[in-house]
Amino acid sequence: MYRSPKYSFFDMKEIKPSGWLRDVLLNQARGLSGNLDKIWPDVKDSKWIGGSREGWERVPYWLDGFIPLAHLLDDEDMISRSDKYIDAIVSSQRSDGWICPCSDGERENYDVWAAFLICKVLALYGGKKGFEAARNALKNLSIHIKSHPLKGWGKFRWFECLIPIYLLYEATREEWLIELASELQKQGESYDFLLNNPAFKVPHEKWNFEGHIVNLAMMLKSRALASQITGGDDYSFAESAYGFLMEYHSSIPTHFNGDEVLAGNSPTRGAELCSVVEAMYSYEILFGITGDTVWLDRLEDTAFNSLPAFFTNDMWAHQYDQMANQIACVAFKTGSPFTTNSPDAHIFGLEPNYGCCTANMGQGWPKLALSSFMKYDKGILSAVPVPATLDTEFDGVKVNISLETGYPFRKSLKYAVKAEKPVVFELGIRIPECVEYALIDGHLAVPGGIYTLHRLWEGETVIEVSFDFDFELTGAPDDMFTLRYGPLFYSLPIEYDAVMQEYEKNGVERKFPYCDYELYPKSDWSFAFAGDEFEAEDREFSGYPFSDKNPPVIVKAKMKKIDWGYDENFEYLCSRAPQDRTPVGETAEKTLFPYGCTKLRITVIPMV
Repeated sequence: MYRSPKYSFFDMKEIKPSGWLRDVLLNQARGLSGNLDKIWPDVKDSKWIGGSREGWERVPYWLDGFIPLAHLLDDEDMISRSDKYIDAIVSSQRSDGWICPCSDGERENYDVWAAFLICKVLALYGGKKGFEAARNALKNLSIHIKSHPLKGWGKFRWFECLIPIYLLYEATREEWLIELASELQKQGESYDFLLNNPAFKVPHEKWNFEGHIVNLAMMLKSRALASQITGGDDYSFAESAYGFLMEYHSSIPTHFNGDEVLAGNSPTRGAELCSVVEAMYSYEILFGITGDTVWLDRLEDTAFNSLPAFFTNDMWAHQYDQMANQIACVAFKTGSPFTTNSPDAHIFGLEPNYGCCTANMGQGWPKLALSSFMKYDKGILSAVPVPATLDTEFDGVKVNISLETGYPFRKSLKYAVKAEKPVVFELGIRIPECVEYALIDGHLAVPGGIYTLHRLWEGETVIEVSFDFDFELTGAPDDMFTLRYGPLFYSLPIEYDAVMQEYEKNGVERKFPYCDYELYPKSDWSFAFAGDEFEAEDREFSGYPFSDKNPPVIVKAKMKKIDWGYDENFEYLCSRAPQDRTPVGETAEKTLFPYGCTKLRITVIPMV
């Protein structure tokens, strides 16, 4: 028996970003993600649209972020460009429903992960035409996997296909869809091997599907999705798996390390960009199914800290791997500190190391915007408190809810609720766990929960929320610490010189603005905390808020210089932990930036 999620998403045409969130999305649209169909061969000349370049996951990945981005911004040109891709994909679908761009002879060995992904895109965003194409493709898939069982990526990502299956089932109630979902679960990897397995408590030295960090980021939602048809537990496996990854493979409390595969808890190992955006999507889905707000707290931790730190200020370049303690972004000359990635995987560029993140990175911010408001049977929830407006209907009455806020950089929310005529519904306001206390129209609200207003809404109603943050030093490996203030983590920023590189490789041109950059440090970074007293200072800001040129808030900290030292194998890599913690100078006041506003940084820091 199919079980609907507790909360579900509004249509992308019902939500409009505002304030700083709109500035971020505009920046993305003007940057790399918004222009891949113009400049990057794997999208511009893809087999999906009749070209000769990559015809597997990259166009579906790109569309998964580009389509909602276009509609959230009401950008007619972007909408038209995305429609051309959808039209080309649908028009080339075979008569039997097969949708991926390969010959009949190639189907036998085809990894159907790409089919899962394009069906998800078509069902989520493709309109009536895309919806029907997804249905036909899934019908074909239900026949195909009987004689060609799942393998490779499809076997490890089977649950991603449940998303379009459930969307179609909710619309059609066709039982063959549930049968397909059950068969995919039977053939797919269960991930039972992960928990309490000593082999997965340590960094992996060789590439493998089981320890692949993007697979694991996606995996977090697998059991919860399956529970919608099995009726089983929708929570405990995700919580246990998340706890396992964070205990053994994290250096900061925002995300787990994986430079392609599980990478342990060193702050000088990497986290792959794909894993960050996929973890965010898992958290969004997990909240919808379970209703537990802890997943939204984890979503915020990742979205406001890890995600923006991957990009240059203009969002024309990104990293593949991101380090918590990142003192340079320079191609290493003596090998690679990453497990299976190249020595330049952490530089900022068009497609450092591998192009999957170039295609996939665009889903992060648009899907966060689509999670700002969510719906349930009794009303509307303000799930992620970012500036946005919702235009929808409840019981046939037009309702408009706008949220004006500078959160996570500021400490207040202002809602305006407008109803075309009197209507009764619940408005839930989620209070993040990271705040110290919250007041909603003067009434105390519990952090980490949902404050519900059940009333008759008539005309316009204004609701004001205020809260406060406190500083928190969180323990990290090797007797070091990370500093948190509300929803943001803070780092000691390192000034740098950016060296632009323009060249061509494998037929792909890098030229400004879609070129590569190496970042060389030019300020000292060998410091330790010299006390636990900190002072926050708000700064005026406008435009893109995660710039390292003008962060919206800073923190003043007392620090002392120490002899940190370098990794013995790499010139531009600091040692995992300081070689000597003895202070070598007087206490100095240093300015810390939000993690997401830094390019070079020290984040995991000792106390002296």
